[in-house]
Amino acid sequence: MRGWPAARLVEPPIKALEGPAWEQFPEGFRADVDAYLAGLCEFRRSARGKRIKPCKPRTIARCRAELIASARMAVRLGIPIGNLDSLGALLHPDVAERIIDAYWKANGDEPRIYTIELGQKFLSIARETGRVDEAGLERLDDLRACLDDYRHDGLTEKNLAIVRQVLSGNVWTEVINLPGLLMDQARSLREHAPVKAAVTAQMAVAIAILTFAAVRLGNLSHIRPEENLIKPGGLGAPYMLVFRRYDVKNHQDLECEFDAELTALIDEYVDQFRSTLLRGSNELWLFPGETGGRKDPRTFSGQITQRIEKATGMRITVHQFRHAAAAFYLKDNPGAYETVRRILGHRNIQTTIKFYCGLETTQANKQFGELVRKHMRKEKEPA
Repeated sequence: MRGWPAARLVEPPIKALEGPAWEQFPEGFRADVDAYLAGLCEFRRSARGKRIKPCKPRTIARCRAELIASARMAVRLGIPIGNLDSLGALLHPDVAERIIDAYWKANGDEPRIYTIELGQKFLSIARETGRVDEAGLERLDDLRACLDDYRHDGLTEKNLAIVRQVLSGNVWTEVINLPGLLMDQARSLREHAPVKAAVTAQMAVAIAILTFAAVRLGNLSHIRPEENLIKPGGLGAPYMLVFRRYDVKNHQDLECEFDAELTALIDEYVDQFRSTLLRGSNELWLFPGETGGRKDPRTFSGQITQRIEKATGMRITVHQFRHAAAAFYLKDNPGAYETVRRILGHRNIQTTIKFYCGLETTQANKQFGELVRKHMRKEKEPA
């Protein structure tokens, strides 16, 4: 504006990569990494002969990013880039140990989960590719074991915060009752805002299913009516949610029977709202997205989290519904780990116990406090 002092605007510099670009690494290293990642796209067998199914694209992308980050770290530590002429050179114990030590030093006194998992990843890739000799594998295994000593059993602090909310107060009751409230909103919006109403109804059904089945996000977004959502008892019977083990992360069959109320909620959504979201598509997804295919999992998860937080103040991800389900059941059924194992679909009950054994401490302390208070009242009663 007139009268203001002139000021020159300078474009901020582009932040440089923390290490060499991918194209600067030796061709042999790049070819080895590409070959290894390509193998993850196919069925394969582990070093112990176990058949492994193909990895998902996002898993492969994450693995690629971790390997490149490790190679860049090696260069920053003073290892000549020309020495990294193969994947085996990166996985050599002399190099792997320096990379791990650098990450550990940046973490502080204890290594973070990323560093711990990197030790396991180096060993796993070395075994699968055969690029490290037996003596090297032993050293990598020792490194992995050292890091595993810092692996904490049980839930992370973020997940424990969710569990504490479930175990105290009424917020989880609000979450359980939210689908009914959302469906009421959808009904009121249907005439003048059909798309908004349909999305609201979609959220209602998704949250209701999560409170009953505690399924993983991958399965939730892949539900197909008449394939995964069926009525084996006939049209008037309740729905069952069914996924065969090859479609479940831990290769365990998933079967869950819904009650009449949830069945009615799903039927109303399918009959009255879902067609608006299909936009003329013939795809048979329970939760269609904007393009007519299934809803993008990340978008879906974010919408569910935001809708719950806005209504109840509780911030919970789709995956954390599993922890909430375990806490909710153990609150009224202490020690019922086998039932929780079945609810969550764990293959081994030790997994269930490892994660949730500590949850009952809070409940036990509460019961002890109630016992103390009960006896204090008896002491005050007149003789």
